[in-house]
Amino acid sequence: VLFLQIVHILNMTSAKMVSFLLHPEESLHSLQNRIEFETGISTGNQELLLETGICLDPRKPASQCVIDGVRGWDSYMVYLFDKSRTVYDGPFASRSLSDCVNYIVQDSKIQLPIPQLRKVWAEAVHYVIGLKEDYSRLFQGQRAAMLSLLRYNANLIKMKNNMVSASQQLKAKLEFFHQSIRLDLERYSDQMAYGISSEKMLKAWKEMEEKASQCAQAEDIGYLDEQIMALHTEIVELQKSPYARRQGEVMESLEQRAIDLYKQLKTRPPDHAYSDSTDMVKIIVQTVQSQDRVLKELFGHLSKLLGCKQKIIDLLPEIEVALNNIKEADNSVMQMQGKRQREIWHLLKIACTQSSSRSLVSSSLEGTASSPAATWPLHSSSGNAAPHPLSSLAAPEDGENFADVIRENVNYLELFSSILQEVRQEQNSMMVS
Repeated sequence: VLFLQIVHILNMTSAKMVSFLLHPEESLHSLQNRIEFETGISTGNQELLLETGICLDPRKPASQCVIDGVRGWDSYMVYLFDKSRTVYDGPFASRSLSDCVNYIVQDSKIQLPIPQLRKVWAEAVHYVIGLKEDYSRLFQGQRAAMLSLLRYNANLIKMKNNMVSASQQLKAKLEFFHQSIRLDLERYSDQMAYGISSEKMLKAWKEMEEKASQCAQAEDIGYLDEQIMALHTEIVELQKSPYARRQGEVMESLEQRAIDLYKQLKTRPPDHAYSDSTDMVKIIVQTVQSQDRVLKELFGHLSKLLGCKQKIIDLLPEIEVALNNIKEADNSVMQMQGKRQREIWHLLKIACTQSSSRSLVSSSLEGTASSPAATWPLHSSSGNAAPHPLSSLAAPEDGENFADVIRENVNYLELFSSILQEVRQEQNSMMVS
């Protein structure tokens, strides 16, 4: 018997408790099927919470419900919630009276012998204590719901911070992109008259600017931020609410009065005296009324907690969508920035190529112009006589220098032709891109 594992499930929708004997290595899904059979709540709508607000892990066995510790294996409880409902409004009936207690409640002035009255009052005290314990367990269930809500809220705040951070980064990148592309367009317009121009590239840059303006819509998360802040304020108010704290002081005082009344009866000698149960019945009635009041407040507060939790559950997918939109816009901006920078460097390459080709042509022309003066020296005779026709012919070594110059000019001409062809190909490829 000591090795048996028993789990107590408190159904928060009906305020009733059911207990199950766990089979060795039983899965949580198997336990949920048994819970569905007993409570009518489908496995898909079951939310099983521990006192700490942690939801049971479906990947672990059902024995996770029973926690060994100082409090003992039979003192822990699991709280069952119906995820399809956010309003728990009862009615919640109090625990049933025993026949003996019901007898004196029906007629509190009936006279009973002291020995018999002791037994009846003992059951009445047990009933009053049970009402208080029922409220305590339900309050623990409400506290578990609050802790679960705070866990969801912590996750919401984490996702919200990630969303805000991503939105701010996107905003900064968009501002940088807009400023840089405006400057590029201005500088491009300034050099079009005497530099390199491409209508296709200019059109692409303007389309990038328009697309970046559309990406700015992804950074608009104000509507989500407002909902999250309003929800956060609502949760703080629920935490501050007096109904978030235990309200069983009246029931505890009534419990103590019932115990004291029973002790007084117990000290009376077991003679043939008779007595009625008026005082004890008053305590029972007041306890039931007090429990009805505190349970109404408790479940009203619990419904607000579950409503906030459902709002968080509904908000999480919207935040995920906003985050994805921001990431897509961020990637788009970075791709456009990279593409534009590659095009700028491509323009710079073409400009440098054209500049180098001009310098090579000019140097080759200068070399050609200066070569005849060096290879064809003028030889004058005495006086102003004209040179002899043969005296102006080149010497053998001068003929060799002249041939070298011709070969060098031919090489420069071929190099210049190849450079011009390469520039035309690059310009054509740039127009196509």
